[in-house]
Amino acid sequence: MQSKGMALSREDILIEALPYIQEFHGSVMVFKVGGEVLVDEGLMDKLVQDIVLLRYVGIKPVLVHGGGKEITEKMERFGKKPTFVKGLRVTDDETLEITRMVLVGNVNHRIVSLIGKHGAKGIGLSGKDGRLIEGEKRSDELGWVGDVTSINPEILEITSKAGYIPVISPIGVDKDGNSLNINADIVAGEIARALSAKRLLILTDVDGILRDLRDPN
Repeated sequence: MQSKGMALSREDILIEALPYIQEFHGSVMVFKVGGEVLVDEGLMDKLVQDIVLLRYVGIKPVLVHGGGKEITEKMERFGKKPTFVKGLRVTDDETLEITRMVLVGNVNHRIVSLIGKHGAKGIGLSGKDGRLIEGEKRSDELGWVGDVTSINPEILEITSKAGYIPVISPIGVDKDGNSLNINADIVAGEIARALSAKRLLILTDVDGILRDLRDPN
């Protein structure tokens, strides 16, 4: 009887979800993942499982990830103290290399592996691949911190059409081929706009958009 009850419960869930599946079928959803979500293995596993399900019901998910906590931990392990200006990490040559190491070589590969574990095809990309994320340095004070100047979504459209779930590290490229450390929230928003995404979902442990910066409530 318990097994039967569980089956009925799942049927009810699917019936309730059907209008949404129909509404979003064939559309793009962009997910930005960062903060505590990334370092909580159980939470990430469930999140990726849900994203794979979306792929199977005909929605085209695209993941953009951060990795600030892991970058800070890696810097401290190398004896380098992180410095921030107005919430942005000052990125000199060494910090940029550590950032690339963590984002492209660690976090990105981990998410792609989870997608594969749950039966779908993930493909890891940085903003330098196909000049996906073009940008420019914000200021000399911040070093290799960049702002997005343009998104070239062709590689995302090709891979998504072929059934892959793109997983994007927010490392951009300037006109001279230099790497840039770009805020993942901004990258996710620009990619959502370039792909005409139906939804942009930002999963994070920070307060989000505040009406009054002095009042977190």
